Amino acid sequence: MAPLPERTTLRELALLFGRLGATAFGGPAAHIAMMQDEVVSRRRWLTEERFLDLLGATNLIPGPNSTEMAIHIGWVRRRWSGLIVAGLAFILPAMLVTLVFAWAYVRFGSVPEVGWLLYGVKPVILGVVVQAIWGLAPKAARTLQLRLLAGFVAVLDAAGVHELALLFGAGAVAVLGARLTRSSKRQADGALHELVPVLSLGGGAVGASAVTLPGLFGVFFKIGSILFGSGYVLLAFLRGDLVERLHWLSQPQLIDAIAVGQVTPGPVFTTATFIGYVLAGPSGALVATAGIFLPAFSFVALSGPLVPRLRASATAGAFLDGVNVASLALMAVVTIQLGRAALIDLPTVSLACIAAALLLRFKLNATWLVLGGAAAGWAFHAFGLAH
Repeated sequence: MAPLPERTTLRELALLFGRLGATAFGGPAAHIAMMQDEVVSRRRWLTEERFLDLLGATNLIPGPNSTEMAIHIGWVRRRWSGLIVAGLAFILPAMLVTLVFAWAYVRFGSVPEVGWLLYGVKPVILGVVVQAIWGLAPKAARTLQLRLLAGFVAVLDAAGVHELALLFGAGAVAVLGARLTRSSKRQADGALHELVPVLSLGGGAVGASAVTLPGLFGVFFKIGSILFGSGYVLLAFLRGDLVERLHWLSQPQLIDAIAVGQVTPGPVFTTATFIGYVLAGPSGALVATAGIFLPAFSFVALSGPLVPRLRASATAGAFLDGVNVASLALMAVVTIQLGRAALIDLPTVSLACIAAALLLRFKLNATWLVLGGAAAGWAFHAFGLAH
C-alpha cells in the first residue's frame, strides 16, 4: 500500500472543496460519500480509519456535518490555513448560488409564474423531509427507551418548549438511562420523571421585534452553535426563532427558503444566506451566513485533537443518542406544521406523496425531484389544473 502524501497544498484543498461545493447535491450523506471517494480512494490524503474517526467527531459536535468534514480534512492536512481554505471553498459556491436565488426571489417572488413554481416545489420539499426522517428513524430510535423519548420530545415541542432545552434535556435523559440500564424499571422511570423539568425549560413566546444585523447574526450563530443531527433539523430551529418568536418570516417564506436550499449544491445551511438576504439585503445575507457557519470552524479546531477520546466515551455516545432521537422528533413535528401551509389542495398533496414514494422506493436525487416539482407547479398553472 502506497504511503499517504506528506503534504497537501492550499491550492489543492481549494480546488477540491470548491468543486465539491459547486456540484455536491443530495444532502450531507451524499456530500460525505463524495469526500470519502476523493480524499481516501483517489488522493489518499487520509486512511479509511482516520476518515471514520473524523466522521465520528462530526456527529458529536453541533453544526453542519458535511461542512465540518471538509473543515476537518483541511485541518488534518494543513492545520489552521487548511481549515479555513477547505471550509470556505466548500461554503462559498453554494452561498453565491443561493444569493442569486435570493435576489430573484425578492425581485420576482410576487410574479404569478414564480409563485406557481414554488407552489409545486413546497410539497416536494415535504416529501424530501419525510424520506430523511424515514431513513434516520431506524438508527436514531433503535430502542424502546429512545422511541419513548422521541414521543415525549415531540409532545413538548408541539406544546411550545424551546428546541435547545429539548435537545440537551433529551441528551441528559439518555445518559442517565444508559447508566441505569441494569437498574429496576421503577428506578429508571423515577429518574425520567425527575428530568421532566429539564426538558420543559425555555418555553414561552417572544414578541415581534425589528430585524437588525446584530440580531440576525445572533440568531444564526446560536443555531450554528447548538444544532445537532441532520440539516433538516434546521427547519425546526428556523421556524421556532424566525416564525414563532421573532415573527421575522412567514411560514410560506420559510418553506421557500428551505426549497432554495434543496435546489442549490453544497451545505443546506446556506439557507441562512437566502433568509438573510430576504430580511436585510446583501449585508443580511453575509451576516447570517457568517453567523451559522462560524461555530463549525471553532468546534473543529477545538475537537480535532480530542477525536479518539470522544469516540471512546460511552457517556458521549449516550448523549448523542438522546440528541439524535430528539432531533428526529423535532423534524417530525415541524414537518406536520409546515404541511399545513404547503398541502393546500389535491395537486399539492399528490406531489408530496409522489415525491416521498420516489425517494423511498428508488432513492432518486432530491434535486431532480425539486426541479420536477417546479415544472409541475408551472404546468398546473399553465393548464388550469390548480386553484
